[in-house]
Amino acid sequence: MLWKDKYELGVLLIDTQHKELFKRVEAFLQTLRSSASWDEKVQKVNETLEFMKSYVVEHFHDEEVYQKSIGYPNYEEHKKIHKEMVDYVLQVSDEYERSGFNEQLMQQFAGKLLAWLINHVASEDQRIASYAIEKGVAGDE
Repeated sequence: MLWKDKYELGVLLIDTQHKELFKRVEAFLQTLRSSASWDEKVQKVNETLEFMKSYVVEHFHDEEVYQKSIGYPNYEEHKKIHKEMVDYVLQVSDEYERSGFNEQLMQQFAGKLLAWLINHVASEDQRIASYAIEKGVAGDE
């Protein structure tokens, strides 16, 4: 399991969404790494991509609402990071469809997605938690 309890922010909704994202990315990686043929993997890969396109937007929105509710000072910067990731997911999705479901593109995407997710949750999102604790608003939703 890629998820670690130290990634928790102490905000139930956000932590639940993070766990779901980690679970989906882990399943995505397992699909890509399996010995099945690409033709057998394509449906699961496509489902994961569709999930990511919608869920990431929903999660980022919820996280940004929380940041605003606690007066997080780096909200605009954090929102920009989110937008860049959404743009990347949408760009890869478009390229993937135009390429006729290219496996190599998905392998690259999976690697970047995993690295980004871990780095973002373990670093950027932890700053939100630290701020909330410092301001005495930790756990508020």
